[in-house]
Parts: sequence; structure tokens; C-alpha cells
Amino acid sequence: MVFLTQNRGRQREILEVVFRNGWDYMRRLLTVGKADSPELPPPKVLRNILVDLGPVYVKFGQLLSTRPDIIPPAYIEALTALQANVPPVAWSEIKTLLQEQLNAPVEEVFSQFNQEPVAAGSIAQTHRATLRNGQEVAVKVQRPGIDKVVEQDIALIKGIAELVARTDFGEDYDVVALAEEFTNALRAELDFTQEATYTDQLRRNLTTTRWFDTKQVVIPAIHWDVTTEKVLVMEWLEGCPILEAELPKQQEQKRRQEVTTLLFRVFFQQIYLDGFFHADPHPGNIFYLNDGRVAIIDCGMIGRLDPRTQQILTEMLLAIVDIDAQRCTQLTLELSERSDLVNLNNLENDYDQMLRKYYNLNIAEINFSEVFYEILEVSRKNNVKLPSNMGLYAKSLANLEGVARGFNPNLNLLEEIRPLMSDLFRNQILGNNPIPTLLRATLDLKSLSLQTPRQLELLFDRVTSETLNWNLRVQQLDSLRRSLDDSANRLSFSIIVAALIIGAAIISANAQTPQLSFISNILFAAASLIGFWLLVSIWRSGRLR
Repeated sequence: MVFLTQNRGRQREILEVVFRNGWDYMRRLLTVGKADSPELPPPKVLRNILVDLGPVYVKFGQLLSTRPDIIPPAYIEALTALQANVPPVAWSEIKTLLQEQLNAPVEEVFSQFNQEPVAAGSIAQTHRATLRNGQEVAVKVQRPGIDKVVEQDIALIKGIAELVARTDFGEDYDVVALAEEFTNALRAELDFTQEATYTDQLRRNLTTTRWFDTKQVVIPAIHWDVTTEKVLVMEWLEGCPILEAELPKQQEQKRRQEVTTLLFRVFFQQIYLDGFFHADPHPGNIFYLNDGRVAIIDCGMIGRLDPRTQQILTEMLLAIVDIDAQRCTQLTLELSERSDLVNLNNLENDYDQMLRKYYNLNIAEINFSEVFYEILEVSRKNNVKLPSNMGLYAKSLANLEGVARGFNPNLNLLEEIRPLMSDLFRNQILGNNPIPTLLRATLDLKSLSLQTPRQLELLFDRVTSETLNWNLRVQQLDSLRRSLDDSANRLSFSIIVAALIIGAAIISANAQTPQLSFISNILFAAASLIGFWLLVSIWRSGRLR
């Protein structure tokens, strides 16, 4: 309870917020240190609690919304749109921080600086400015003192996680590790040089492609000479959030279709080819610029996928299109980090039940992001532990599909995906550069052809000499053996009890002396004790039916 004693003032504030919003489970956890089974508050209540607790907890809720593998869809929806009700920081404080970070007066770096922010968030606020060379820029400035608030609240979050870890929920989901993951992400949000690095990487990745015209996609350029850990200076892009865009009426539907196709191809390249993708493509992070181009901003949240995971997810996409429950089951197990507790029949049945409702739907009517969320729900229900990047993957697809459908209600997702599938599979088979891949495959085949005759000769030699040993391992065989041993032991004791009773009865019927009667009584007593012990052991095993 060190975290409680070190942060009593903040603890008292948290308790007041919890009590005010009526979350009894957390009240018991914070005051007593233990509670019954976890009782999550309704999604809206949880959102209100996080907003009341302040900007750090709002950011925590936003990070939590990236984990649909551990929380239900209703909570994801409530937390995705979470925004802190924070007033902008006064210009005097912003100016002081800028001068400390840039080691120069603001007037020496910027010829103009709009003191009113164009946006204010839980961690930072953004201003429009002009550099001395005349370039217009967006200046993202960290809220002064937020780093100290983050560290204080991180200690509280970790302390609460240690309390929750004592519950069954905490053991199932390893909430201490989850808290560590989230708090590391919170700290990373405070280093703007990391976001700048991600932004540059995305721009480089999207400069070469066969899928779309790279001139139609913009990632803001970073001005590294005036970017620090707490100040991020980017190219200013003139436009509006994509769902607010007004298109020329005469070609509106055609343009909406073109932009929708562009968006899917941009993000599919990031996810399935590059393995490095913008993980928060909500409507506020995708802009339609005045010149007709599409811009992707706010690249602080990034997801990564290794080639093996990309391959599995591509096949999963195809399995969903084919409504193939068995293949979904196999691919889920290939993705899982732990599958030893999984009942395969139950998992496949759950997938079959989930996908069955899509049997009679036109493929254009299927909401694929909803399907992916349901896949995570089935995995969670069946104790399949998936990698944490699956949450970012599912959330990115959900946000992308939501933006696309909002921008273009006539979206046909299959028509967007189909032209890319052959390229995706070709890339997985041959890679980006097919020549080295073919050479490696040729060398592997040559090695296999040289080794195979020798291996076959060794196999036949062992078969004919009777020295071949087979190593077989049957799952759950030990439990079956123990069960058979227990049954055999009980049967043996039952036979002994019966023999003692029969022997005692024979002796008692023919007893001519007190000594024989005494022996008969001893045998009856022994049979009774053994029989009683046998009944108790069967009863305690829970198999007395």
C-alpha cells in the first residue's frame, strides 16, 4: 500500500470521483484492499470517471481503447471517443516552455506565433506559427508540468493494478504487466522526438508503392532543428477533417470513391506490407486538404507486425470472406501466445456460431471491423492469449472502416480488398524482391535433395535392424493414467472388503469358541473401516453418482 500512503491527496481525489460516479467495486478495492469478482462500471460511467480524474487518465482510457482483446466492444466504443475537458494553457506558460526548449526567444525562431491554440488535448496543445524562413508550421507544445503529473498517476495506476492482480480477473489477464505496458506508452507520449521519428518513417514507407499515387497522400514534414522532447514542429497543412470535407457536387460520388480506395490502399500497405502502421486513424487524424490531397496526421500511436503475423492476418482476412470457422480456429491458434488451456472444439463451435449469422449476407453488407472485434471476443472467451498488437490492428481496421463508411456510404469493402489480395499473397510467397527468395528456396531444395537419400537409407536400416524407436506423446495421458490407477485401486479395495465380509460371515456361522467369534468381529470391523474410507474417498472426488 506504499502508493496509497505516498499519494494520499490524489487517492482522496480518486475516491471522491469513484464514489460520485457510483462504482462500488473500486470503492471496496481502494478502501479494503480486496473485493469480490470484478464489476466493471457501465461504459459511460467509466468514461465519466476517467474524464473527472483528469488528462492522464483520459490518455490511459484512450490507450485502453486499443485493447479490444481484453475489454468488450461497448467499452471500446465509449473510450475511443474519449476527450479531456481541459482548458488551454495560458500563453505565458507556453512561451516560457518554448524558450526553455529552444534555448532562444520565441521571436528569434518564429516570425509569427498565434497565441490561441487551434487544438488542446490531455498531453499537449497545438498552435499555428510561421518560421523565420516563411514556412507555416504547426507547433505542438507539451502542457507544462504534465510529466510530473504523469509520474504521480503512473504510481497510482501501478498500485491499483497490484490490488486488482489479487482477483481472478487480475490473474487471467496479468494486469500488472498490462499496467506496465500502458504506463510505458504514457511515458512514450511525453517524448515528441519519438512521434517525429514515427512520422518520418511513415512518410518514407509511403513514397514507394504500386497501389496508389504517392503524390495524393501527405504526411507532414518534421522540422528537426526546432523539435525537442516537449516541442514538435511540423509542416502546416491547410484542410479539414475528412468527414467535414465539401466536394464539388458534379463529381462528388466519383471523388468519394477515389478517396475511399486511396485510404484503403494506404493503410493496407502499412499493415500488410510494411508492418508499420498508423494505429489511430480516427476522423480527426485524416484530413482532406484544400488541394484535394489526403493527409494523415498525429502519428504518435504506431502498430508493428512481423512478417509471420502479417501472413496469418492476410489468411484470416480470406477466411472471414469465405466464412470458414475451422480456418479461423487454426489461424487464431497460430497467432496465440498461449493455447495450452484451449478447448479446440469449443473454439471452433464459437467461431461457427459467430460466422453463421453472416452466411446469408451479401459480402458488401459485412462489417469486417465488427467481425475482427468478435474474433477477439471469441479468443478472450476461450482463454486464447493473443499478442497485444492484435488490439491495435483490430482498432485500426475498425477506425479505418468507420471513416470510410462515414465518408462514402456506398462503400463495398470486398471491391476494395479484392484487387490487393493477389499482391498480398505474391508478396508473402516471393517477398518484395523475388530473386533472393527464389535463390534461397533453390538452395533449400538442393539441400533437401542431398539429405533425403541418406535419411531414407538410415530409416530403412533402423527398421530392418529393429532399432527404430517411436517417441509419441499423447496430451492428457497422465491424467488418464492416474484416473485408471485410482479406479483399479478402488476396485481392489472393494474386493478386499467383500472378501473380509464373506470370511467373517463364514467364521461367525461356524464359530465354536470365543476365539473364533473374536476373529470374526475383527474381520467385520476391518471391513467396515475400509469400506467407510472407500466411500469417503469416492465422495470427496466428486464422482459419487
